Amino acid sequence: MNIPGYVFLVDDDYAVRDSLGLVFETAGLAYRTFDSAEQFLQSECTSMPGCLVLDMNMPGLKGHELQAELTRRNIQLPIIFLTAFGDIPMTVRAIKAGAVDFLTKPVPSKLLLERIYAALEQQQKLQEQQSVKQAVSDRLNSLTTRELELLPLVLAGHSNKEIARKLGISHRTIEIHRARIFKKTGAHNLLDLVRLCEGAQPVSEHQ
Repeated sequence: MNIPGYVFLVDDDYAVRDSLGLVFETAGLAYRTFDSAEQFLQSECTSMPGCLVLDMNMPGLKGHELQAELTRRNIQLPIIFLTAFGDIPMTVRAIKAGAVDFLTKPVPSKLLLERIYAALEQQQKLQEQQSVKQAVSDRLNSLTTRELELLPLVLAGHSNKEIARKLGISHRTIEIHRARIFKKTGAHNLLDLVRLCEGAQPVSEHQ
C-alpha cells in the first residue's frame, strides 16, 4: 500500500522503538523514532504529514500531555496511542481528545499496520480537502471589494435589477460585476457558486 506520509514513533523503550522500526521498515513505511515527547516537539517532524504512534507513559512529558500540546499548536497529526497500562477511562479521554486509536502493548504487527494505514489514508483525504478549500478561497480572495459586496446578494438569488436598486448603481454595472465574479471563481451557474462558497475558507477582507 503506497500512502504518503511518515510514521513517527515516540516511545522511551529502546526495544519497542527497535522492534517496531523493523516492522515499519519491512512494510515499506517511512518512519522516524523518538525517545521522548520533548525530542519529537523539537524536531521538524511536527510540520510533516504522517501518523504519530505514541506511548502513553514516559518520563517527562506524558503521551496525553504531548497530545494536548499538539492540539494547542494546531498540529493535526492522527495519533495512535500504545500503552502497557491502559484502562477504559484513559482510552475514552484519549479518543475524546482526538486520538484515532488506543492499543495495548504488545500489539500484533498486522493490527498496528492496519491502523496506521487507515490513519495515513484519513489524513491524506483531509489534506486533499484542505487543498481544495484553499484553492477555492484563493479564487474568492481575488474578488474586488465591490465584487465581495455583491457576492452575498448574488448568492441570495437577487436579480441584477434588485441588486442595482439595493446598491444604487446601474443595472449594467451589476451585470459586469456578476460576470467577473463567475469568471474569477470558475462557477458555471448560481448553484456552482453556492457550493463553491459553502466549501471555502473564510474570505479575507480587502484593505
